[in-house]
Amino acid sequence: MGCDASYICTFLSVFLWDLIYLSPILIFLSVFVCILGISIGRIEGWSTGPSLYHAFINATTVGYGDIMPEKPASRALAVINAFVGLIFAGIVVGIGVHAVETSMNVEF
Repeated sequence: MGCDASYICTFLSVFLWDLIYLSPILIFLSVFVCILGISIGRIEGWSTGPSLYHAFINATTVGYGDIMPEKPASRALAVINAFVGLIFAGIVVGIGVHAVETSMNVEF
């Protein structure tokens, strides 16, 4: 089984259609990350920019450590935020796996 442009086109087509199909869930999770981030920022006294920055760095599990919550309530919300980010990443990886499986099973 060789690799040619038809597999790539099939992969991209399936990947994008799955993203569109699951976009309500992905948008909900993104908005939830934003809400958690702003909540953490309000508890910690941060402005909106650093709050959203921390939320997405935490949700992607990168965790640079330059901004950290200090209060127990905001730390608990940060843990929830990390789990939401894992769910988001898992859905995107699942979409990718589905697209690869579909593109490899197509008969040309």
